[in-house]
Amino acid sequence: QAQLVESGGGLVQAGGSLRLSCAASGRSFRYYAMGWSRQAPGKEREFVAAISGSGGSTYYADSVKGRFTISRDNAKNTVYLQMNSLKPEDTAVYYCAADPEGIGAVRDSADYWGQGTQVTVSS
Repeated sequence: QAQLVESGGGLVQAGGSLRLSCAASGRSFRYYAMGWSRQAPGKEREFVAAISGSGGSTYYADSVKGRFTISRDNAKNTVYLQMNSLKPEDTAVYYCAADPEGIGAVRDSADYWGQGTQVTVSS
């Protein structure tokens, strides 16, 4: 099993940047695809980005493509989400997710989730 703890959220002005981190427990981290989803107030949770276990493949939602970058450091059991050119509509609670079945599973229905970290972008 994987336990996930997010950090790095906060308040930033539009156009600014933040980097989220997700620390994962477990010796099998490198075998898990990882990803990020977000949920804004009054909206359903939406997929943001995912990365394969090796880090060789990534996948992004159209809404963040070109602005967000997902990466991972398997030696540190950590996945990152670098968010640039932030917009007020990026405001949400961001959740880290993990699944051993690959990027598609992370995108659609991950087995493991963190507790979330709040990102607020002011205009």
